[in-house]
Amino acid sequence: MASGSTIQQFNKSTLLIVMIGADRTITAMLGELSDEYDLETSPYTIADNTFSFVSVRDSYALLDRISPEDFVRDEQMPYWAEIWPAAVTLSEFIVEGLEVAGKKIIEIGAGVGVASVAAAKMGADVLATDYSGEALRFIRLNALKNDVDLRTEQLDWRCIHCDDRFDILFAADVLYERVNLLPIVNALDKLMNPEGYAYIADPRRRLAEQFLDLAFENGFSVTSYAKSFRRGKQTIPVNIYRLSKSREENV
Repeated sequence: MASGSTIQQFNKSTLLIVMIGADRTITAMLGELSDEYDLETSPYTIADNTFSFVSVRDSYALLDRISPEDFVRDEQMPYWAEIWPAAVTLSEFIVEGLEVAGKKIIEIGAGVGVASVAAAKMGADVLATDYSGEALRFIRLNALKNDVDLRTEQLDWRCIHCDDRFDILFAADVLYERVNLLPIVNALDKLMNPEGYAYIADPRRRLAEQFLDLAFENGFSVTSYAKSFRRGKQTIPVNIYRLSKSREENV
């Protein structure tokens, strides 16, 4: 029978091997992505939790990657590549006061995965999704960098092919085009449990009011939280909307 000290030594050695393996994977992923993109790493501290996220330094530099045919078909811009103030604000909201541990969560339009990583860090079972397959590579890297487990999947909110239902749905800065508003409302219906909640962060765009009208028309109740993104001298107002078809209050 192995002694206690031998078992402890084995566990430490196993942990060291896992950490070395993760570091090598992160290094390899960073190398692959840096060959294709001009990368930027941004640190954030939220309620004593330290995060580090890799994104693209200039998303507009990716416009050359979009062929005219693809743009005509999808009108997809590389918004996924940046870390938007609404995503950081939603992450702060998650870490500082939302009970997500053990909850089944999906994020739509996850981008580089800021909110998904924050939720996973707080103990949630997270599926991070985005229309862009490129975004999923960044989400996986950022999950590794922040030592969290989550799943990724490509998802088009205009055409949901997902049988799972989730306790909480997150989305940040997705209300930027009128054509997306009704598909997002429909996505909430298809992806949320009957008693579930959606939290959508938006930098107070005018389109958000039209989205809320559509949500009301489709049976959702809405609670609004006034927040703000602050970095240095910069302050950007951000609203977080909680949508639900359940009458039970649950923050």
